[in-house]
Amino acid sequence: MKGMSRQVAEKLLLSCGDLDTLFNESAESWREILGITAPLFDETSREKALSAADAEMAFIEKRGITPLFFTDMDYPARLYECPDAPVMLYFKGNGNLNPHHILSIVGTRKATRYGRDFCADLLGQLSQSVPGLTIVSGMAYGIDICAHREALKNNLPTIGVLAHGLYTLYPSVHRVTAREAEQNGGLLTEYTTQQPILKINFVARNRIVAGMTEATLVIESPEKGGALITAHLARDYNREVFALPGNINQECSIGCNRLIRDNVAALVTSAKDIIETMGWETATRSDVKQQPSLFPEISEKESVLLQILHERGEMQINQLTVATNLPAGEILSTLLEMEFKGLVRTLPGGMFRTTK
Repeated sequence: MKGMSRQVAEKLLLSCGDLDTLFNESAESWREILGITAPLFDETSREKALSAADAEMAFIEKRGITPLFFTDMDYPARLYECPDAPVMLYFKGNGNLNPHHILSIVGTRKATRYGRDFCADLLGQLSQSVPGLTIVSGMAYGIDICAHREALKNNLPTIGVLAHGLYTLYPSVHRVTAREAEQNGGLLTEYTTQQPILKINFVARNRIVAGMTEATLVIESPEKGGALITAHLARDYNREVFALPGNINQECSIGCNRLIRDNVAALVTSAKDIIETMGWETATRSDVKQQPSLFPEISEKESVLLQILHERGEMQINQLTVATNLPAGEILSTLLEMEFKGLVRTLPGGMFRTTK
């Protein structure tokens, strides 16, 4: 349904229990659940929406695209924490949208040699210190495409967040890089094949770039631009923001210098600045095998989920949402943390079970 926010979808899903029940409910039932009187849709609108969904499913199945509902375990857990996260995403690739470490790199479309060289040096350093780090950007001209290409060159997974459906690529000159990203990362969008390419979509996609990552790095930006929007969104989401300082007389450095001056971003000159601020383990330390704890510390949420899974066996996130009354995003992020600790295991069909 066009215009449905994640909060509305979550409220409907929690009330109905599962997707089948949700889609079979009448418009009147939806209004009662949401506590509103205005009409949501009529039967004609419902049929059109279902027809459009069928056409979309046929397209994505043919192209090997994965649809991600906000309750799916592969939906970006960090993005789910953001209040304006999309209800649906579409992903083409083999990458992990919930990796241990993930960084977005954005910047001007008119990148200079200074910005491109820094991007190349930085990703070379990060690939040695934080192997497996996933790099996210927007597949646009300038710093974006430089970040994707340097990530691929250094064998780092990279995710391109697009402002249009996966039926095309803009700009088309980046098609080769996009195909390479599908083999080590992927392409992600909230837009269907039936939605036209609109200028406003390029602004809207910035929230995904900022929201799905731990931190955002701005490499060159003029006084105004999409990179600054992404930086401020990241700050609003309580994520770390970094910026490369530049020549005060260069237009492409005005935005970065102001982010640093206004304490929106931390100054960065090397990979070490990011690694230390983020508290990321480097390859040297993480390569040392440590004896796993026999009794890992668990949080209250983890304890609740463990008890339910022990009692009921294998369960999906939707079922756990109903059983615990917790938001699906909280459950997903908690389960991911539990998987890192070796407390639960992911099974086919989006099921989870305890390891003991």
